[in-house]
Amino acid sequence: MTALLSLAGLRYLRRHPAQGLLATLGIALGVGVVVAIDLAVGSADRAFQLSAAMVSGRASHQIVGGPNGLDETLFPRLRIAAGVRASAPLVEGFGRLPRFGDTTVRLLGIDPLSDTAVRSIGTGAAAMDTLRRLLTVPNGVLISARTAEHLHLKTGDTLRVLVKGRVQTLTVTTVTAPTRKIAARGLDEMLVMDIATAQALLDMQGRLSRIDVRLPDGAAGKAARQRIRRLLPPGAALLPASAMTANLAQMTRSFQFNLHAMSLLGLVVGMFLIYNAMSFSVVQRRPLWATLRALGVTRGGIFGVVLKEAALLGAAGIVLGIALGYVLGLGLVHVVLRTINDLYFTVAMSEPPVPSLVWVKGALLGGVASVSAAALPAWNAASLPVTRVLRRAAIETQTRRRLPRLALLGIVLLGAGASWLTAAGGDLAQAFAAIFMAVAGYALIIPLATRELMLLLHPAMSAIGLMGRMATRGVIVSLSRTGVAVAALTVVISVSLGMAIMIDSFRHTFSAWLNQTLQADFYVSAAGPSGTPLAPAAVNAIKSQPEVAAVSTGKRWYLDGPRAITEVFVLDPAPASKKGFRFKYGEPETAWQAFLHRNALLISESYATRHALKVGDTLVLRTERGEQRFPVAGVYYDYGSDQGVVAMSRGTYEHWWNDAGISSLGVYLKPGVDADAAAKKLRLAAGGKEMLSIRANRAVHDAALAVFDRTFAVTRVLQLLALLVAAAGIVGALAALQLERGRELGVLRSLGMTQLQLWGLVSGESLLMGLAAGLFALPLGLGLAYVLINVIQARAFGWTLQMSVAPAQPVQTMLLALAAAGAAGIYPAWRMARQSPLAVLREE
Repeated sequence: MTALLSLAGLRYLRRHPAQGLLATLGIALGVGVVVAIDLAVGSADRAFQLSAAMVSGRASHQIVGGPNGLDETLFPRLRIAAGVRASAPLVEGFGRLPRFGDTTVRLLGIDPLSDTAVRSIGTGAAAMDTLRRLLTVPNGVLISARTAEHLHLKTGDTLRVLVKGRVQTLTVTTVTAPTRKIAARGLDEMLVMDIATAQALLDMQGRLSRIDVRLPDGAAGKAARQRIRRLLPPGAALLPASAMTANLAQMTRSFQFNLHAMSLLGLVVGMFLIYNAMSFSVVQRRPLWATLRALGVTRGGIFGVVLKEAALLGAAGIVLGIALGYVLGLGLVHVVLRTINDLYFTVAMSEPPVPSLVWVKGALLGGVASVSAAALPAWNAASLPVTRVLRRAAIETQTRRRLPRLALLGIVLLGAGASWLTAAGGDLAQAFAAIFMAVAGYALIIPLATRELMLLLHPAMSAIGLMGRMATRGVIVSLSRTGVAVAALTVVISVSLGMAIMIDSFRHTFSAWLNQTLQADFYVSAAGPSGTPLAPAAVNAIKSQPEVAAVSTGKRWYLDGPRAITEVFVLDPAPASKKGFRFKYGEPETAWQAFLHRNALLISESYATRHALKVGDTLVLRTERGEQRFPVAGVYYDYGSDQGVVAMSRGTYEHWWNDAGISSLGVYLKPGVDADAAAKKLRLAAGGKEMLSIRANRAVHDAALAVFDRTFAVTRVLQLLALLVAAAGIVGALAALQLERGRELGVLRSLGMTQLQLWGLVSGESLLMGLAAGLFALPLGLGLAYVLINVIQARAFGWTLQMSVAPAQPVQTMLLALAAAGAAGIYPAWRMARQSPLAVLREE
């Protein structure tokens, strides 16, 4: 009997391919979005891990210094006095390739004679030849085969690289393709050279970026660590290599988590399509269920058949979704990696990997979503008595009876979600789970709200005429279908509205912060990667220009620690620079006095949140004189880094780190000076010293906003995909109504209703559903925006955003809902209008 029931289910799916296709499409889009985000994020992680593995090699620990690095004499003392033979020095920096779209490349200087202790570029005679060339060819570099192909280079070619504001010419000595493909990817967009060459290019003569060491486990390793620490100067530290990699990975964790949470929305909306398709198939086959029940088929048998059909549709959707996800991943990986490059650190582009875990995750989520969405229709098919299964009205009667209970359950879930959100603390996973619970509760209220709204609109629609009255009644009498479609569209539209308000509020806050922060007329930096120091001669040349009223100097660097990386901003402010800081905590004048004269720090809001610091606390930093405690004088608003920034005065920095390096200037012109003429003169004055980037205040502002817009490109793609899934749900609901109401529509056509009138009726029902979805989406969207701004952003990134709702946004929301529903209703309306009334009545 089970086999016969399964065959009957397969026969039904073959006879109704369009219905199965809609359900399959819903799951495919949902699974595709999840897989695409997993692939894009996984590709970014993989590219970072491969690059880190290539740079760190087999090192177990790293010896790091401050902004000046390490004295190179530490390396021989480490090998001789401490007996650490498995060690290798490293000089690291970044350059840009002007001829290749300003691509950023990593410069890696190694000591070929000792580097094999921790890294392996090759094996055998080929490796020895590679190392020999690095030692003997002036400015020689090794590149990977993939990089060579990308840059159209071969052995012997020259490559021009912008480093430290100067264009340097390098020679490709070796194009290596390690035997393992995974190692080859680790060399992507990396130029490996002899350590002396790197020191000359990066102006680090006598200095090292770090020393990699490979220590044994157990007591021997502990003894080696003690010997190393006794040799280290005060500004140096021995850190586990894994901690350094983990600190960098931690930077992107909140960003990636938000993407994963958004991707699940598409899958949730896809579940509405499965529910729609399966509930319609149950209704359409009500005579069959009644006959089977009369012949002795158990409720469990019918329940199993419906679930098997859902699983079959889900399996098809999973296969299609995985393929679709891979295609989407190819596009999204570039967007995700570009965002990471903009906001966090430089990582080479990479194609999405093909990890089996991603496929398994997509398949499991798709399978669970399909079966879960079909559970209620299957239960309806199995639980109704035989006499009621034969009546179509029984389904709607049962639905109307359930509406108050569903709405009550929705209110409970909504309240529970809000309470959980309040109690979740800083846990992002719990916060998103609470949001999903609240949204699910709201969705359960929508069918009842839809009925009440249609009853409220019925008098006004009746005034339009017969078609208006019939349209409202049509939505009400088919709530089992229309209610679900309205709920699906409401959820997507509300999330779209919430995200739009959050992004616009963030952009407004960010733009206002930029306007306050960017006080100077011009900002000067060295041409090349961010953070490149300016030549002292260029700084002095700019300061001495008669058009210049004042100059602020800045330097950003990163202090490595065992648990986190601290971004330090060294500032020597001009008088007007202080206006660029808006304090959240701390009295401004007192904070500035402590900052300039008492070794105090100013920390950004996000840094204070992440490290639980407040005004009056002390922050321990590793200096070249050992660990020192610095008081916190103020907490200021900053939206340039979600990891947070520690601002330090130039005097404090030079005292504890003995470094006079400057990487940026803020130039303030005297009143009445022509800005364009002054920029040209500044460039000429410093042009002989090095290549400079001189950008006006507005140019810096616009460039920062361009980075902001790129950051949210992925979010907008996810919103669009979810909206497509919801529109497909409207199509499915109306297509189902077409078949269910075939006799009714046939009778209406026989009584004289024209094709145009029938088109108007179906289109009217569709637009009413869109109107309901738009109205219901407004409160939910505003609530989601509030939560995203004041809870999610605050917990994920530590930012305070000013919520800003443009008057046009509610109007746009309504238009979007009406447009989505109206577009979704075009095909069903066309089908119904073209249907022959005689054919329908004959079938009935």
